Amino acid sequence: MARIAGVDLPRRKRIEIGLTYIYGIGPSISKHILHKLNIDLNTKTDDLSESDVNRIRKVIDSEYKVEGELRTEVSMNIKRLMDLGSYRGLRHRKSLPVRGQRTSTNARTRKGPKRSAIKKKGGVKKK
Repeated sequence: MARIAGVDLPRRKRIEIGLTYIYGIGPSISKHILHKLNIDLNTKTDDLSESDVNRIRKVIDSEYKVEGELRTEVSMNIKRLMDLGSYRGLRHRKSLPVRGQRTSTNARTRKGPKRSAIKKKGGVKKK
């Protein structure tokens, strides 16, 4: 089983797809890495030699931020926006959509389940 950047790659998948299991590596970066190392995209992760795995590991370590380092950078960027008090930072702080989506309807993923409004007893007082 190939282990790269602290992630166990799935056994019977193509290496092109297997590399995308690493946080920070998508399909295009995966293809770029494999083309650079002259590794066939259709090779299964089980069929990779130890030297191929080491070459992939070396390229990823030297050229890309992945896993913990990338997660830390992203969270620090969000924290910086919140500390500045920018509009995007305020949206992050309130757990609302950040990129201009509407919130009167939808946005349930970000806002969480609906909370019913609390009704006041008695209504308006008249003198």
